[in-house]
Amino acid sequence: MKVVVFDNSGTLIERYRAIKDLRTGVICDYINSIDLVDKVPNRALVVLQTDPAKCLANAISNQTIFHFLEKNKVNFDISYSSGDIQKEEILKTIKNDKQAHILDVQDTISTVIDKKYNVQICSGSGLILNVDKQKIEFTITAGGKIFPEVPEVINELKKRGFQIFVASGDRKTSLEQLADFIDIPCENTYGTADAGKKREIIKKLKEGSQVMMVGNSANDIPALKEADIGVLTLQQGENVPSKVYDAADVVINNIKEILDIKF
Repeated sequence: MKVVVFDNSGTLIERYRAIKDLRTGVICDYINSIDLVDKVPNRALVVLQTDPAKCLANAISNQTIFHFLEKNKVNFDISYSSGDIQKEEILKTIKNDKQAHILDVQDTISTVIDKKYNVQICSGSGLILNVDKQKIEFTITAGGKIFPEVPEVINELKKRGFQIFVASGDRKTSLEQLADFIDIPCENTYGTADAGKKREIIKKLKEGSQVMMVGNSANDIPALKEADIGVLTLQQGENVPSKVYDAADVVINNIKEILDIKF
């Protein structure tokens, strides 16, 4: 059996991110969140496992992020980190930071929605925090638009007998909506998968199958290396570190080019 595993944000969907620097209050959309995490040891990108357009957008703005999570029993997961960080350390950091409020998250949600990107098929909202400083340094919301070539590519891969999976750092519920759109089983999606988990997914799928991994950023590196063929796609149009190029066997500029890869 042949398998293709896709990352989601920047691979299947054109991603738009709004990141708020809590030190300055400035919101920008030109910083790569993975690069931002990598700049400082023991930073982590945390995804909030709740609907940004409903639950978060309608929450009381002046409550601390910890109070919101505790009151609404909202879970979170580590999507990417620059160190060996445990969830207990993340929770302690969120609890200790009394300066970060839900308004800081809502500001990024509004920015993404104003740009007419869908927050339901991407990672949604999250935090970038520093466990050494015990501070939430940035809030982030990402939305997406499916690249126009994706439905055609998925349908052609199915015709050729490929099994399609998605492994992403995005929320599980956002991937379920994506799965419905591209018509693959929900059980073929792996949400909030960090770099190590993506590698383990590839390793497991390789038991009896040939596996192609398609990704676009540093958190895909272990999976690209583990796969029989690792494909780096540049369609998102962001600057990609050389270490990601080094991990890939093939580099493409458009997702439809994977149909030309001999596999």
